[in-house]
Amino acid sequence: MNILDAVKQRRSIREFQDREISDDLIAKLKEALIWAPSAGNLQARKFFFVFDQDKKKQLSTAALDQEYIASAPLSIVACTDSGIKMHYGERGEYLYAVQDVSASIMCMMLVAHEQGLGSVWVGAFHEDNVSEILEIPENYRPVSIIPIGYAASIPETPARISAEYAITEI
Repeated sequence: MNILDAVKQRRSIREFQDREISDDLIAKLKEALIWAPSAGNLQARKFFFVFDQDKKKQLSTAALDQEYIASAPLSIVACTDSGIKMHYGERGEYLYAVQDVSASIMCMMLVAHEQGLGSVWVGAFHEDNVSEILEIPENYRPVSIIPIGYAASIPETPARISAEYAITEI
């Protein structure tokens, strides 16, 4: 699979099969996360891999009752690391660290797709509740939850705006 095909074919999956993910695939997802680019190569990010069913149910509740978080065999909570502030100040903490995490997530989602797994990027949740559920240290800020598993159904291809509308050449 070439990269552009993976980008175009990947879908946001919200229905998962009751099927575990192999350790080999989990290792590939981890590798994709850590090899993504980061500001100053500081890698100001932390990922919590949640397999525990009770914790996933609690995350689902904290995420405005998005139940598919609990139905996926794995849900990853992606966090920024405020330690980047020592190098890049406020901009590092509130922008660069979010960019670092976002790049990691996208790399991981493409690897997941290539390996036959589905995922979805969830941003709607109560950060404080998620931090409490997982006992996340204060220097980490949860910015996304990514449920991952084998798709039970694949949605239709969504419409996209035109390149002419989205891009201005100067």
